[in-house]
Amino acid sequence: MSNTSFVYTTYISTTPEKLWAALTNSEFTRQYFFGREIESDWQVGSPFKLTIKDKVEHYGEVLVSDPYRLLSVSWSVKDAEGDRFSKVTYELTPLNGTVKLTLLHEDLLEKDIRKDEGKIEGFNNGWPVILSNLKSLLETGKTLPAF
Repeated sequence: MSNTSFVYTTYISTTPEKLWAALTNSEFTRQYFFGREIESDWQVGSPFKLTIKDKVEHYGEVLVSDPYRLLSVSWSVKDAEGDRFSKVTYELTPLNGTVKLTLLHEDLLEKDIRKDEGKIEGFNNGWPVILSNLKSLLETGKTLPAF
């Protein structure tokens, strides 16, 4: 299997500061990331983890932390052989009262981005739902209806 990447871009009516807080603060992630909480001090080299109900789902290390502009982390991917790591980068670009948010998830295997009949599985299905929920929360104060 070859390595591949996933890119998703959205435009959010918010400030870089509010978007950064939403990406790095568990009070926000719990709301738009379906109950998951993110934890780190966001210093380069520091660990991060994404948990739900005290269970670690993903973990890694902060690779780049340039507040309000760029955040990159290594991202654990569970596999039959154990955990391997991919890389997730969030790029924030201010544009006249909005922020262009580009998510780049690199070093994935083709099986990581599979599309399973109607299920939210694989990164190509999960990230758009999560980021749409984030956009809705920041623009309206509410997340999308559960589905």
